[in-house]
Amino acid sequence: MTPGSLQGLAGRRKFLGLAAAGMAGVVLAPGIHLIEVAQAATGPVTSKVRWGLLIDTTKCRAGCTDCVSACNTENGLSGKTGPTDAQWIRKVEIREIKTGRTSSLPVMCQHCAEPPCVDVCPTGASFKRTDGIVLVDRHSCIGCRYCMMACPYKARSFVHEPLTGQKPEVPRGKGCVEGCTLCVHRVDRGQGPACVEACAKAGHHAMLFGDLNDPASEISRRVRELASTQLRADLRLDPGVRYQGL
Repeated sequence: MTPGSLQGLAGRRKFLGLAAAGMAGVVLAPGIHLIEVAQAATGPVTSKVRWGLLIDTTKCRAGCTDCVSACNTENGLSGKTGPTDAQWIRKVEIREIKTGRTSSLPVMCQHCAEPPCVDVCPTGASFKRTDGIVLVDRHSCIGCRYCMMACPYKARSFVHEPLTGQKPEVPRGKGCVEGCTLCVHRVDRGQGPACVEACAKAGHHAMLFGDLNDPASEISRRVRELASTQLRADLRLDPGVRYQGL
């Protein structure tokens, strides 16, 4: 497919999306209307806030998948881990070669301040909100998967098959790329991501969500006072997800 045809296809999708926005009865998937998605996306999004995660790997237990299960349930994912299955968060076990020390940590979209997925997207489907959350507009996504190749964290998935039983607040679609949204639908209601809630409910308290721009927030204080690590800091992408204990 040539760049010209990519642009043409993107333009047609944008036109169809705008046309559908004026029709409250247009169904995107069972139980999902475009007008409802548009309404759910509205809210006080501001650059004064930068949402982020701080993960304490010393509290993250090997073999524990509470955060993964919560993500799958909240976002309507199958939970399967095959090559064609969507996986927005995964547990990774790492081992330090010199000391043999091992750590277990969840890896998801790192919500970079300089996201390479956004840079390579030919249609603007990959975008960053002013509050730092990196998302994919599935109505503009043409499935080229450039963002998947650009992401150094392997944090995006491609939807290969038709989907059923979707969650009303998490519209997904065959032929589109998707990844962790920090549970943006919950954030816009004043809640935290489902993975963080599940980790706390299980008594681990390994994940902390908050505003990195607020010096008085707990996440800012801990990042300021305790050593934290950014995955692939050498790329200078300034991820919104930080790790302690690595």
